[in-house]
Amino acid sequence: MRVTIGFKAHSGWAVLVAVAREGADRFAVIERSRIELLEDRDAEWAGQPYHAAQDQPQDKACAIVAKGIAEVRRSARRELRAAIARLDAAGHPIAACAVLTPAPLPVWSTGQILAVHIRMHQAEGALYPRELIDAARHCGLRVRAIEHKRLEDHAEQALGLRGAAVMKRLAALGKPLGAPWGADQKAATLAAMIALSSPRRAQK
Repeated sequence: MRVTIGFKAHSGWAVLVAVAREGADRFAVIERSRIELLEDRDAEWAGQPYHAAQDQPQDKACAIVAKGIAEVRRSARRELRAAIARLDAAGHPIAACAVLTPAPLPVWSTGQILAVHIRMHQAEGALYPRELIDAARHCGLRVRAIEHKRLEDHAEQALGLRGAAVMKRLAALGKPLGAPWGADQKAATLAAMIALSSPRRAQK
């Protein structure tokens, strides 16, 4: 039985869903949890390193951003190692990891990001998925990055599902689990299913 972890990240935390493929077209959710991607929620950067660095002298701004990124990296690696060990102990070795991402960003320096407010939001939105991808690679997992706004397109290509068929499948997978089973859990689950699957013809 092949198992893949799907992630939907937010600032400072992420939804984790582990999905097993039990047959040609059968999936099951074997874990649903929230992982923390911060070590100290009271730190000066509080999950938003670029915002914390705003209006600071250049050297201090770069240090705040670097410290924040390093903390997210450590946290992501620690949480993923723990999830892999937990699932492996339960008899579910992980084959791969899927991470939902925002649209690609230009390669900006810290100074260029801090110069434009919207860029700070964009950089922080990209930070957490990027470090989850790094953590997966660090742990030796095959990783698939899936742009969130194209999730339905990927589902059509990989699963042969679109529209109402996608929502029906996700609702059925979440029904035995109960709450929470919102948009984040469904998106992470769908990403994991895509990573487990090969392209098929779409269903209407």
